[in-house]
Amino acid sequence: MTEPKERQTAVAYWALRIALGVVPLVAGLDKFTNLLADWQGYLSPLAVRLLPVSPAVFMRGVGIVEAVVGAGILFGHARIFGWVAMGWLAAIAVNLLTTGHFLDVAARDVVMAVAAYSLARLAELEEVAERRPSRASADPAPARP
Repeated sequence: MTEPKERQTAVAYWALRIALGVVPLVAGLDKFTNLLADWQGYLSPLAVRLLPVSPAVFMRGVGIVEAVVGAGILFGHARIFGWVAMGWLAAIAVNLLTTGHFLDVAARDVVMAVAAYSLARLAELEEVAERRPSRASADPAPARP
């Protein structure tokens, strides 16, 4: 039976894995439809000036990255993609800060970056434990005399 502390760690890991998997996946796919938001409106003027492509093309690229990161987290690779999500969310927060607007969204993305960091650290424990054979199957039953 799983220890209470291990169970609590597993619950936290799964909550973060689902949230940080689904949200980037949905947001990434929405970069192609703009049903949830006008995503180009979140780009800072500085970023728009520096882009080698149009904002629309850039946001579709962002959507692909976000969808891949979300899917990677959902499919059990949070140990890697948690770190990617953390960096990505921090970069989004910096972009938003340079707009001088959307400071509430920037704050939310900083908190989500911390959550992604937490997921990556928890994944170091949970994803290794998932791949390790259970104690019951690893220990053969003692032979009876």
